[in-house]
Amino acid sequence: MSGVSRRDCLRIGLMGSAASALGGCAKLANHFVEHQYDSALPAGKTDETARLVQRLTFGPRPGEIAAVQSMGRITYVDSLIRADEKEDMRLQFLLNRLDVFQMDPYDTQDLPEREVLRQLQMAAILRAAYGKNQLHERMVDFWTNHFNIYGRKGLAAFRKATDETNVIRKHALGSFPEMLKASAHSPAMLIYLDNQSNVSGRANENYAREIMELHTMGVKGGYSQKDVQEVARCFTGWTIERRFLHHRWAYIFEEEKHDNGVKHVLGHTIPAGGGKQDAEHVLEILANHPATAHHLATKLCTYFLGADGEKWVDRTAQTYLNSKGDIPSMIRPILVSDDLMNSPPILKRPFDYIVSSIRALEADTDGGEAIQTHLAALGEPLYQWPMPDGYPSNTGAWTGTMLPRWNFAYQLASNTIRGTEVNWPELVRENNPEKLFELTHARRAGSQDRVLLQKLTQEMSHGTKGYEGAGFLCLASPSFQWR
Repeated sequence: MSGVSRRDCLRIGLMGSAASALGGCAKLANHFVEHQYDSALPAGKTDETARLVQRLTFGPRPGEIAAVQSMGRITYVDSLIRADEKEDMRLQFLLNRLDVFQMDPYDTQDLPEREVLRQLQMAAILRAAYGKNQLHERMVDFWTNHFNIYGRKGLAAFRKATDETNVIRKHALGSFPEMLKASAHSPAMLIYLDNQSNVSGRANENYAREIMELHTMGVKGGYSQKDVQEVARCFTGWTIERRFLHHRWAYIFEEEKHDNGVKHVLGHTIPAGGGKQDAEHVLEILANHPATAHHLATKLCTYFLGADGEKWVDRTAQTYLNSKGDIPSMIRPILVSDDLMNSPPILKRPFDYIVSSIRALEADTDGGEAIQTHLAALGEPLYQWPMPDGYPSNTGAWTGTMLPRWNFAYQLASNTIRGTEVNWPELVRENNPEKLFELTHARRAGSQDRVLLQKLTQEMSHGTKGYEGAGFLCLASPSFQWR
């Protein structure tokens, strides 16, 4: 073993344990151990259409690559930015059955918190898996993490559905300043970041700090602790309605709790006596600040270009300022660029991985508790990241999730996830390993895929059960882990 490092021994040992833990698919998992498969970068050149679809959507469904090729890159991108496709009736029916989107937030308290979170996650999974406006869904995912609200803090879960509808989904492909304003008026956000405790003479700085550090300027945006204190004073009195016979939990401004003195924020003087307009003025200052443009550009460029995003940051930030925060204007040049085609792969986060697997195998899912359990095992139970910064996007945060990914891939392929089913006879009409590979990877197999193709051929020789094993191998393969 002189040619194997200690790190390699540890990695292979862990993967061996993983293969044993998988039980029913241990023999298949051993394929990855034998060939030292982990989450390494995929080899070979990425097909341009596949790259485009994988970055702009939650992954291609069968037949989608051919459809995009016939449309052309520009037409495809513009159609996704318009986000005007009518949603499937079945999806609308499933969403309309969810109480959290039909009831007033205050009334949802009659439901257990666990049920509210289950329904919120169910809606997110269904929309990502079956939504026609896929770029919109990708941007919803992006902004949900940007304006993160921890559903298990206080009663945040019961308010989150309204925030999701009126803040995130409404503005995901619209105006950032409008989304920022909507978030600042969101009862879910105000309560999550303790602004109900922000009153004159006893300012709570939590929301003021996070709106600058996370939502707008960024931690290196150039603001001071004094700016945080002054912004907190501007937001005193911004809270939620609690009075009987009023719209409980709606946003309300309580004048008597507001600090009406003069404030100084980022070089701007806010005169005394402004009342509610003090905070509205702050929102304008933050939305128009160059640091906000740079912070948002950095996050968006990384989201779509990965490690190559840095070279696009300055021009994207300038577009933000020129367009007054128009999100489509910021991202369209990136999405139609050759740099998107040539940028390095981006590791799929757990939510991306699970949804892309469902789409690749055209699985039918209810998005329910069984599949949410896998999402939790992978480390990304939606709406349950306790810190206000949202789930991490860096590769290092997710490279340790191979065993639960394999478990999910095996159970999805073998139809053992309650409420989720792959129709193998319909999906694999031809007993063709190369077709199955192309179906899941959105490209033709290359020389680097020779070993995997041999295993697929071997598995598919066993009929329907073999399809399940081959499906597992495709979803568990290193190249499927990346966008």
